[in-house]
Amino acid sequence: MSDIFKPIADDPKATTNTNTSYGSPGSSTTPGTTYSGVDSYESGSSGDAGKTVLAGVVGGIASAVGYLVYSRLPDEQKAKLQQQARSLIESRVNELRSRFNV
Repeated sequence: MSDIFKPIADDPKATTNTNTSYGSPGSSTTPGTTYSGVDSYESGSSGDAGKTVLAGVVGGIASAVGYLVYSRLPDEQKAKLQQQARSLIESRVNELRSRFNV
């Protein structure tokens, strides 16, 4: 791995080790630049991944509940909701067009 692609430690307390061995755990391929401990991007990624999965699950449940409620509505209310959605989208598109002069 070249020096260009090495992760930069976000932790100001991260230290580098001057071990010149190759292939040992925590060492890089460049002599004299081994990282001690776990890199900061690896240690925090499990928490971020868990939050991402939780957000996806909550979003999926919310959309499923919304679909169930929508599917049980009478046709008149479905038509009203569709008309409201169309008018909201049209107003947003017109707003964006006016901002960007399209």
